[in-house]
Amino acid sequence: MAEDLTLIKEGTKEEKYISLIPQIEGLLYGESNRIANFANISAALKEGMNFFWVGFYLVDSDDELVLGPFQGPVACTRIKKGKGVCGTCWEKEEALIVPNVDEFPGHIACASASKSEVVLPVKKEGKTIAILDVDSSKPDDFDEIDAQYLQQIVDLID
Repeated sequence: MAEDLTLIKEGTKEEKYISLIPQIEGLLYGESNRIANFANISAALKEGMNFFWVGFYLVDSDDELVLGPFQGPVACTRIKKGKGVCGTCWEKEEALIVPNVDEFPGHIACASASKSEVVLPVKKEGKTIAILDVDSSKPDDFDEIDAQYLQQIVDLID
C-alpha cells in the first residue's frame, strides 16, 4: 500500500474515523514490528484527525511507562503506574476520557497547551503492553465516539 493517506477535510468526526481506519489497517498489514506500527498509527491519527498530540507510552517495567513513537510537541519520557492520565489508565486497564486535564487529580502537564485527553490501554493476551495517548488543545474535545474508534485502532495492533 502507498504510504499516502486519503483524508477527509470536511465531515463528522465519525466519518473521518471510518475513512481512516481501513487506511491504518493497510499500513499495518504485513508489518510485525510494533514500533513501526505505533509510529504509523501516530502519524495517521495526527494527520487524519488533526489532534494536538498522539502517541504511545510503552510498558517498560512493572511500574513505569516510557515514551514511544508519537507526533506532536516533545513529551514526558517516563510515567509511573497510577500517575497522571496515562499511568491511571494503565493501573485501571480501561479507557479514560478527560474533558479538562487541569481538573484531573495528579495530571502530568507534559505540554501546557493540552486541554483534554483520551487514553486507551493496548492489550495483548490480556496484558497491557502500551497506552495510546491522544491530546487536544481544546477542552472537552473527546467523547465516546473517539473511545469507540480508537479502540478499533488499538485492536488492530498485533
